[in-house]
Amino acid sequence: MGHVFFFTGNFVKVFPLIIALCSSALANSAEQKIDFPQVENNVGFDQIQTLKFLSEDHLLAYGEDSFQFGKLYLPTNTKPSYPLIVFIHGGCWLNSFDMSHTYPFLTGLVQEGIAVWSLEYRRTGDIGGGWPGTYQDIKAGIDYVGSLDRYDIDTENFLIAGHSAGGHLALLAGTETPSARGVIAIAPITNIITYSQGTNTCQEATSQFMGSNYDDNELGYHQANPAEKAPHSNTVIFHGSLDEIVTIEQSRLPGATTKLEEGAGHFDWIHPGTNGFKRIVKTALGLMK
Repeated sequence: MGHVFFFTGNFVKVFPLIIALCSSALANSAEQKIDFPQVENNVGFDQIQTLKFLSEDHLLAYGEDSFQFGKLYLPTNTKPSYPLIVFIHGGCWLNSFDMSHTYPFLTGLVQEGIAVWSLEYRRTGDIGGGWPGTYQDIKAGIDYVGSLDRYDIDTENFLIAGHSAGGHLALLAGTETPSARGVIAIAPITNIITYSQGTNTCQEATSQFMGSNYDDNELGYHQANPAEKAPHSNTVIFHGSLDEIVTIEQSRLPGATTKLEEGAGHFDWIHPGTNGFKRIVKTALGLMK
């Protein structure tokens, strides 16, 4: 397992979403376990940016573009092989936001004995990013799972998971990846058409991701809409009742199991000190038995 880091206080505000600019500082050795503080529901992004996190064990390219890479995190326990979560970060699909705000979440998962393959990808604003290039990157990153067996990973025992816009991409990928044990969609956008009609910053970013508004690209929106596809047979959605970025209406998806967290906001799930995080871990381990 890699080194321990922490976020510093540089950040910018976008909608109620606060995104860390994320300079980091070396703290302790790789073997040190991070104890995350237990917190109440409705976590703000500022609480996440103060958390320590571990660096990845391996930085691996799954494609030729500079954004087509993943970070692989390996547990330190001595199992003969590790179950794996393929994780897709959110951030309104925009290239303003990378995976860095999820580092504490990834650290929490690996400390639970789960290997994590966290995907970076071309986003809106990157050459080739947006629909469908972003989704093509996600599929390529998932296809790369078979190459991870050299790291003592059980590549037949993996889940696809994603948060927010990453949850949208995870739901889509799950429809085409029956080999996955399941999909965990965390505060996901399940209906991109209705989401695009909203007025918060992330909702307004949908047309940028899709290249146009719905009226000018109906076919594309239907192709990119999880609500119009049969989900993976083991799909679980986690959603907070106080989420203002992806509101609770997006928690409904026929064929999926929805688990609500009363009083939780958008970021509770990616803070390892919350009840929501514990529920994600329990569900993930149950699906990967």
